[in-house]
This record gives sequence, structure tokens and C-alpha cells, in this order.
Amino acid sequence: MKTADFNYPLPPERIAQTPIEPRDSSRLFVYNRKTDRVEHCHFRDIGDYLNPGDLLVRNQTKVLPARIYGKKESGGKVELLLLRKRTDTEWECLIGGKKIREGAKIVLSDNLFALVLTNADSPRRVVRFEGDLNAYLSANGQMPLPPYIHEKLSDQTRYQTVYANPAFTGSAAAPTAGLHFTNELIASLEKSGVEFADVTLHVGLDTFQPVSEDDPAAHTIHKEWCEVDPASAARINRTKASGRRVIAVGTTSARTLETAAQAAIEQGLNEPVAPIRGDTGIFILPGFAFRAVDALITNFHLPKSTLIMMISAFIGREKTIELYQLAIREEYRFFSFGDAMLIL
Repeated sequence: MKTADFNYPLPPERIAQTPIEPRDSSRLFVYNRKTDRVEHCHFRDIGDYLNPGDLLVRNQTKVLPARIYGKKESGGKVELLLLRKRTDTEWECLIGGKKIREGAKIVLSDNLFALVLTNADSPRRVVRFEGDLNAYLSANGQMPLPPYIHEKLSDQTRYQTVYANPAFTGSAAAPTAGLHFTNELIASLEKSGVEFADVTLHVGLDTFQPVSEDDPAAHTIHKEWCEVDPASAARINRTKASGRRVIAVGTTSARTLETAAQAAIEQGLNEPVAPIRGDTGIFILPGFAFRAVDALITNFHLPKSTLIMMISAFIGREKTIELYQLAIREEYRFFSFGDAMLIL
């Protein structure tokens, strides 16, 4: 297995630059693994493929407006992209600017500055903030849109799911499969008997990075914080025990579920998943045995990314490339603001 095996040619015009309105008017590519059948519809029609008692597990993380700008004491401009919170005052960041050395002071406002605690040996720098960072982010932070999106986002709420929980703010990227849901669609699904459970995974920027090693197994994913609380774990376990489907809304929910499934095994529990809270570095490659996820809602992912490798683990590499090529011919929109895929 080589990283190049997960490459595919994508015309640039297929990369969605703006979100579609309304959210659930995006297209939906439905693939049934048992029948090998493909259907095309819109996301608002997803209820046609769901059953009463199906449990949709969604990632309730909220994206942090994590891109901020400041100046060195000498006056040079500096860009900070917050990636991961280490303590109440310390963050891992990407820093853009010339000669930002360890010990440098970055002035963000009269009441807030950042002190760089590590050298430039790693692209991820540790920074300590002095002042009210949360207030500054609320007033001045910008959404950290993916590098392949070149259009300015006029409404920053469109890079948040409608169910994003402010108590779980911390992602550097949106869990994009959830962007297709509207409150009205969720209410309609609930009325039909579909159930929901919330988990959390704070998405890092690695989600946009292609795997650089020739052998995917040599790639290391940066750890991300996730949680399945006891109530959600119990609901997932009840669903599995009754023979109903657990459907992951997005690859981040899938990774969280499978991390919880591994925890159950490690703890010797006779349950599909265990409650978890902490870091995960799970990397799902072809050959992986899914224990929690029965079906998956997802977007179309970047070539040679860890996410297309996960989809390949779920339906096979050759089938994944075949379906992606079909989606390109059918003019589906790709990546974060693109269309959705339902894999049953």
C-alpha cells in the first residue's frame, strides 16, 4: 500500500469555494455497500435512507476564530493561527512572520500580548498569552478557512454546524459533514424516529494535509482532543445492542467512535464503546476493523489525505477511487463547502 494509491485527478473547478444556500440543498451521493448501488439526490432527502431508531452521532465541537494578527515590538507584522490549547494561557500555534525567535513578544492590543516560548525547530510553536484572549478572539478572530478556499466568507456562521456547542469551542477546522444539517431537517428526522447523540473532537489543521510519506503507515497524525461522555456512550451501546445502526456524521465522529471502541476493548468491557475523554491519534487505514460505525455521512476528501484513506478502509480503496471519479463526472462539489456522501 502506497500513498500514491490514494491519489486522484480533481479539476480545480470542482473545489467548492462558497457554501450553498440553504445548507441542506447540497447534493447527496448515496452508496449502498450491500447492493453496490449508487443514487443521487439532495441532502434534504437523507431521511429517505434512514430508519426509525437509527442513531446519528455528530461532533458538537465549535470552530474557534483562531486566526489573529499582531506586531513584533519592532513593528513587523505577525500572523498567529491557534491550533491546540495546552493550558489556560498556553497554545500551540503556527506563526507567520519574519524571524520570530524564542522569547519574542507579539503585541496584539494594548491589553493582550503573546510570548513565544519555543524556537523555530518545529512549525508548531508554543505561545503564552498575557491578557484576555477569549475577548480578543470574539472581537477580532477570523475563521481559519482551509488553504484551498480562496473566496472570503461573508457569514462566519456558515463555517459552523447549527448544533455547534459553545461549551466545546476548540476546533481549528469545521466538522464539515455536519454543515449540511439545518435545524428544520434535524427536527424532521427526529419526528420520524431518527435519534441523535453528541460527541466531541476538536479538529486540527492536519485534516487538510496530504500524507507526505510514501508508506501511509509511516505517517503520524497529530493528536486531537475528543470526548464521548457516559450518556452518549450508553445511547450508542443501547443502539448497537438492539441491532439498530450507528451512523457517524463525519470522519471526526467516526474517529471518535472508533477510539471509544478501542477503549472498551482495552478496559475489558463487554460493550461496543466506553466513555472517553482525552487525546486520540487514531489513524484508520485499509484493513481496519470498524467496531462502532455502521454507516457514514461524509464529504469528498483531498487526494492522498488521511480522510480518503479512512473512506477506503470503510468501502475499499478501488471502490473509493471509482466513486470519486463518478462524482467528478456528475459534477459534485468537493471538500469543505462541497456536497455530501452517505455510505450505507
